Amino acid sequence: MGFLIRLAATAIALWITTLIVPGVEVTGRTGYHTVFTLLVVALIFGLVNAVLKPVIRVVGCVFYLLTLGLFALVVNALLFLLTDRIARALDLPFQVDGFWAAFWGAIVMAVVTWLISVAVPDPADRR
Repeated sequence: MGFLIRLAATAIALWITTLIVPGVEVTGRTGYHTVFTLLVVALIFGLVNAVLKPVIRVVGCVFYLLTLGLFALVVNALLFLLTDRIARALDLPFQVDGFWAAFWGAIVMAVVTWLISVAVPDPADRR
């Protein structure tokens, strides 16, 4: 159940990102197609972050330390661009127009996902 909540939260954050950030677009033919695309892209984004982000943190540890964590913004933008490339390979109507759209899109995604997780806490995440 927690997975579905996080997937829905990421899809909503992605939808809000497409509304706020110019250059990040989902162009579904119908409302259903757009929602399906948002859910699939949210799943891709979650998988990319789950698989690659820990590896990048270990390998790029020195860059994180030298830039006081600001390198994480660049990494998040590159992971957002990778999500765009995977979505295009799967013929999904999701598009990110360049690095700066990915940079701002990743920031908006992180903030909105965090706000949603504060408003709707994951029941499995009781600490």
